Amino acid sequence: MRYGILSDIHSNLEAYEAVIDTLKKENPDKIVVVGDIVGYGADPKECIRLTRFLTDNITCGNHDWAAVGLMNIKWFNYNARRAVQWTKDILNGSEEEFLKKLNLIFEDENIIAVHGSLDNPQDFNYIFYIEDAIKTFSKMDKRPCFIGHSHSPVFFMRDKERIDVIFDEAIRLEEGKQYIINVGSVGQPRDGDNRAACAVYDVREQLITIKRVEYNIRETQEKILNAGLPEILAYRLSEGR
Repeated sequence: MRYGILSDIHSNLEAYEAVIDTLKKENPDKIVVVGDIVGYGADPKECIRLTRFLTDNITCGNHDWAAVGLMNIKWFNYNARRAVQWTKDILNGSEEEFLKKLNLIFEDENIIAVHGSLDNPQDFNYIFYIEDAIKTFSKMDKRPCFIGHSHSPVFFMRDKERIDVIFDEAIRLEEGKQYIINVGSVGQPRDGDNRAACAVYDVREQLITIKRVEYNIRETQEKILNAGLPEILAYRLSEGR
């Protein structure tokens, strides 16, 4: 069994299409989208359409909820709020219903996936540090948990009372240890690498690999600027920040 796992598309169609092309070469049996299909970028409708065609294995993100009025955006920064309102204004009823019906958690026999964390997933808490990861580890079983939200790929590994933070491109799971895997962001990476990110999980090999994918950043930037969205949302894509 092989999984393609991706998160934080953020209405970036060029990055999304490039990631899908890369994942197709990996021949996954199942694709899982871990939230934030919309927000920031200029192609929310197209990214929703592509996701609906691609998979039913989807969790919601905070921007997905915000775009359909299910989340208070007072804690969003100014640019994020602008993008949420712009997205709200162009979605149709079918697209809104799709986002409203997304589940907070996806799980099957091999994995668990959630946008932020397993502790109060509706609050979309971040997992940046070991202290953040402890609460999610406490709610896990032996299955690896895949997350997004911070836009930066990283592995958290728990062995009894010890938790390590690992920034390798790939990791082989070991018996008796727990793993939280942030798969990074398709549409707005923030780890200093401007390439789109996704993950591949080979269950038989117990191997998880972070993939980085180049895409046409300039085209995405032009769309954001032409849509009248905040300029920083375009320019930051070049820096991966």
